[in-house]
Amino acid sequence: MMTALTGTVELTRFILRRDRIRILVWIVAIVALAALTATGIKGLFPTQAALDQTAAATQHNAAAIAFNGPAQGLNTVGGQVAFQFGAGGMVMVALMSLFMVGRLTRGDEEAGRLELMRSLPVGSLAPTLAASLTVAAMNVAVGVLTTVALLAHGLPAAGSLVFGVSFILIGLVFGGVALVAAQVTENTRVVYGAAGAVLGAAFVLRAVGDIGDGTVSWFSPIGWAQKARPFAGERWWPFLLLLTATVVLVAAASALAARRDLGAGLVAARPGRPTASRSLGHPFGLAIRLQRGVLLGWSVGVLVTGIAYGWIGPTVDTFIGQNKALAEILAGAGGGNLTDSYFAASFRLMALLATGFAIQAALRLRTEETSMRAESVLATPVSRWRWGASHLTVAFAGSVILLGVAGLATGLTYGVAAGDLNSAPRLVGAPLVYAPPMWLMVGLTIALIGLVPRWAGASWAILAACVVAGFLGAVLHLPSWLLNLSPFERVPQLPAQSLTLLPVVVISAVAAGFTLAGLFGLRRRDIGQI
Repeated sequence: MMTALTGTVELTRFILRRDRIRILVWIVAIVALAALTATGIKGLFPTQAALDQTAAATQHNAAAIAFNGPAQGLNTVGGQVAFQFGAGGMVMVALMSLFMVGRLTRGDEEAGRLELMRSLPVGSLAPTLAASLTVAAMNVAVGVLTTVALLAHGLPAAGSLVFGVSFILIGLVFGGVALVAAQVTENTRVVYGAAGAVLGAAFVLRAVGDIGDGTVSWFSPIGWAQKARPFAGERWWPFLLLLTATVVLVAAASALAARRDLGAGLVAARPGRPTASRSLGHPFGLAIRLQRGVLLGWSVGVLVTGIAYGWIGPTVDTFIGQNKALAEILAGAGGGNLTDSYFAASFRLMALLATGFAIQAALRLRTEETSMRAESVLATPVSRWRWGASHLTVAFAGSVILLGVAGLATGLTYGVAAGDLNSAPRLVGAPLVYAPPMWLMVGLTIALIGLVPRWAGASWAILAACVVAGFLGAVLHLPSWLLNLSPFERVPQLPAQSLTLLPVVVISAVAAGFTLAGLFGLRRRDIGQI
């Protein structure tokens, strides 16, 4: 007899098989970053004296606390790992959960795959339960493997376990948030936006609370997880708040799911205008319309990051100068004085992060193709060149906009904090040197889409390798030839170095070559190729 849960096991196995690469990439990326952070912290702070000096300089630094979390246990390696990677790791786990839940629930429903599944002997709750089980298993895998990685670095067992459990429960909470959002709306992008807004609010509440007396942090799930104090006198009872929130969210999502039709949301989408604006009659206008929300979201992220880095700038000499290992790494990255080397490293990291938008914008071509929406556009008098170039223009121009936002936020904030606004213009223009490496990543992405579309997602793996080289290459003592494979390491490290045009021109030319090769491939191959 068929029940509401019939087919759950089979659907779970199907999801694991279909998305095995995506699942592995998420898990391996988060666990690897946790392990590399532990390795880097041990290399940066080889003595107890170095840990004590850094703890003393950090515990009153409001910008660092707002960005990383409460200053607790900073005179230990474990405490530094939790401080440097705790908040960021939780955001990554939350993003993993909400993206996977959105894809496996509303995404499958929007694409019509769920309707096809429900035509088989599949219960009404089986797809949602299978998605929930998959995401829960991913969170457990991340938490367990992170704990094992920290234990392998010789960190205390209790702190490692609390750190890993906090990742699991944060992932479950935000998976529940995405599950509720998927019942309310019938659009996957709105699910991502709503759940992402909740995540952003949780991060801001946690930051405001940690800068103050800690009261506001109790309104944030991230704040609850950090109240568990890994490596700083562990506490288990805050996890009850996260477990309760998860149960409430899943129950709410189940109740809401029973009150809506398949393919619809509880809140009906607003009908569009009877006639489209003139800008939507052009492929470039359509590309801007489709990607403007994503660009706005990334701009906000870069803006906040730039403000944090700029605010820390005047304290760099105190914060870093006493740590010889970290000072040598920064000096090696730039070659100028410590403050300029710090900003050079900061701009490189922000450029690496902003490249996520550039790749996402370029991959929009592949998304439009696999969802069959590209066929509708190409059925009109729009050539493949114009269609592809319109989305790539957004990716190229958006890269420059994000770098400009990063420079403006960092420069102005540093000028205000240091009381020296005359230094702002020099910092505002410095990040723009990373535009060619970002364009190269866009060119690689379109080349994959045009020539080997099944491997389009490999551009994320290339970016991940560049991130590892940029973030931890010096700490891990990676060989210079390996670091130089990253285009982000080949451009001048402004403002610590002087501008040399040759690498900028060469990288721009390579980016143009990849872009042309991708567009030629896109023109010649079949559209809709999976």
